[in-house]
Amino acid sequence: MIIFNYLLMCAIFSTTFLVIKIGVEAGLPPFFSAGLRFLLAGALLFLWMHWKRKASLRLLLRKEFILIGMTSTFTTFATLYWAEQHVDSGLAAILSATGPMMILIIQAVFLGKRSSRSDYIGCIIGFMGVCLLIMPKLVLEHEGVWIFSCILILIGEAAYAVGSLATRKLTFDLSEVSPITLNAVQMLYGGAALLLLSLFTEQVTMEQLQSWPAAGSILYLMAVGSMLAHSLYAWLLKATNAYFPSTWLFISPMVALGLGALLYGEHVTSFSILGSILVLFGIILMQWRGIRSRLQTRKHGTSSV
Repeated sequence: MIIFNYLLMCAIFSTTFLVIKIGVEAGLPPFFSAGLRFLLAGALLFLWMHWKRKASLRLLLRKEFILIGMTSTFTTFATLYWAEQHVDSGLAAILSATGPMMILIIQAVFLGKRSSRSDYIGCIIGFMGVCLLIMPKLVLEHEGVWIFSCILILIGEAAYAVGSLATRKLTFDLSEVSPITLNAVQMLYGGAALLLLSLFTEQVTMEQLQSWPAAGSILYLMAVGSMLAHSLYAWLLKATNAYFPSTWLFISPMVALGLGALLYGEHVTSFSILGSILVLFGIILMQWRGIRSRLQTRKHGTSSV
């Protein structure tokens, strides 16, 4: 189940960057689009879990969800949605690959948790791959808004790292509560904050929601990207650790680059291919201990039979 849910989550999340791009280019205000997506998804999930008697209204009053909602949802997606007005979806996915690296850094610097040498080497190799993927854009593009957009996504990924660690801690503090319920509550807080930001910064009209690309973007991101994929992410945080589920951010650049090129005409270069190979190698290296352990366990099990 861990492998299946992980692969499904990776497949879904890899498409969301392009779908976000389609939505904002169709005229959707970025903060409103993100807020509506998460508020509706969180509300529907919470109501469903409450109907199944797996969610209590008292959870809405816990202050921990404010921190997670403001980091995992509000900051991460406010920056990403705004930035995708100015950068390609593939580049946005690449910059988002810094999330797992930031988790390792936060755990090492602020939480005093040591990681293995292979984790750090793999992280460095993955970061080198990200740099290669970004390099052509850094050389060719010099507009201030482009650079600012890239920085915003990186800030959002730092918030994502904090939110992931806080979510994992909360899943153990509230072990009797379903990860789906926890995810729904934090999306409610993050979505509400995004809509509040939109109220003061954006002008929203009904015409913006009437095109198929705009409406389809919100529906897909709400039902598949948020309700399904984020619930899988929350489940994996509890079933594994704070770092492993976040490695989808290393896989998504390769898939997002391919989707952007095939479906949206975004440019792919030799730097993109080489960078993707380095990113993939970094992932394997960081997960090598776990992969080797699983292979040895399977081998011993087969031998005993």
